[in-house]
Amino acid sequence: MASIFTKIINGEIPCHKIEENENCFAFLDINPLVRGHVLVVPKMEVDYLFDVEDAVLQDLFVFSKHIAKAVGKAIPCLRVGVAVIGLEVPHAHIHLIPLNHVGDINFSRPKLKLSNEELAEIAAAIRANL
Repeated sequence: MASIFTKIINGEIPCHKIEENENCFAFLDINPLVRGHVLVVPKMEVDYLFDVEDAVLQDLFVFSKHIAKAVGKAIPCLRVGVAVIGLEVPHAHIHLIPLNHVGDINFSRPKLKLSNEELAEIAAAIRANL
């Protein structure tokens, strides 16, 4: 059965897409820790990040760097943090999280509840900085 991320990539579930290339897909987390929280996933459905083929893994991190730079320009923050946890969805993914405090990347804290309009504005601001 396809993961929720595969369904997003395939357009079966709507998302606030930031950008994609041949191997990678970036979109806003709909339950973000902070405004501008982006998920970057390989298009190939692989559960564990370190099982991703080397060439795709390299592309995933270079693509994440490109997206992180746009996030940092669009969202006021000291830097963009990176987290790889991979327990909640069986599809490898990288969290890009705008940071102003170390607590901004604490996954045990409550997630933000943003409207679809707010998410669309954030996605547009990030895309404008690509």
